Amino acid sequence: LSSYRLRDGVLPVSKLCLIVRDEFDILVGVVRFWPVIVGSQGLPALLLGPLGVHPIRQGEGIGEILITKALEKAKKLGWLRAVLVGDISYYRRFGFSRQFMGKVYLSDKINNDRLLGIELVKGSMVNLSGPLMKFLDEPMV
Repeated sequence: LSSYRLRDGVLPVSKLCLIVRDEFDILVGVVRFWPVIVGSQGLPALLLGPLGVHPIRQGEGIGEILITKALEKAKKLGWLRAVLVGDISYYRRFGFSRQFMGKVYLSDKINNDRLLGIELVKGSMVNLSGPLMKFLDEPMV
């Protein structure tokens, strides 16, 4: 998968990697974020994924809590934008949209229709173009 290649060999943004445990201390949900570079402008962004919720706990809003809290925290930490490869039907509720991606594309071009973005700061994804690339240095916001 395209998103796996963007994460391979890159450390996640640990402050935004959240988990939810139940009353028995069993892991029921997790979300991770990774630094990436957006477009020929070389702008830093967050790559959301994976998001996972235990099968017997799906439909309880755990994924929604994880994404909402993480995006709020990302904005407070100074991140301006986030992207993901996923289904618009699920991620639209958080503000992710294909329109924010402009002419940004994945190198394999297979998953471009599933490439979604969100502005954590209004105007931070205007006129983007070029590939979504792996972040090879320490993430800077």
